[in-house]
Amino acid sequence: MKVEQISVFVENKSGRLSEVTRVLGNAGVNIRALSIADSSDFGILRIIVNDNDKAVEVLKANDFTVSKTEVVAIEVPDSPGGLASILDILEREGLNVEYMYAFVERSSNNALIVFRFDENDRAIQVLTSNGITIVNGSNVYSL
Repeated sequence: MKVEQISVFVENKSGRLSEVTRVLGNAGVNIRALSIADSSDFGILRIIVNDNDKAVEVLKANDFTVSKTEVVAIEVPDSPGGLASILDILEREGLNVEYMYAFVERSSNNALIVFRFDENDRAIQVLTSNGITIVNGSNVYSL
């Protein structure tokens, strides 16, 4: 039920982000979702792609520092208060959201949001027991 996310450490200078996307595109890897956080010296590009192994291989071959992380993709009601209802459940259970970002596709009448929790397995258990749909990796990669 978890999704594999790739984190790429990118120097905070002109052209580096373009290089990452060019390397992936030339290898036929499609970016499905992304988020970037920066500091003065570097950024962390978090991506979900259609082919994790190939992405890691080509990025490392082009001297990028890459790691994999497990995240959770959740269907969130696409209506006012939809995200708040999910976050309320998490708060009630004492679960911490380390970060989150939106996904490029919708699932039925819901938005897809990628979450990284301090306790992914427990978050999945709590959310599913509250009727929240967790989207598995294979479905996310193929969207």
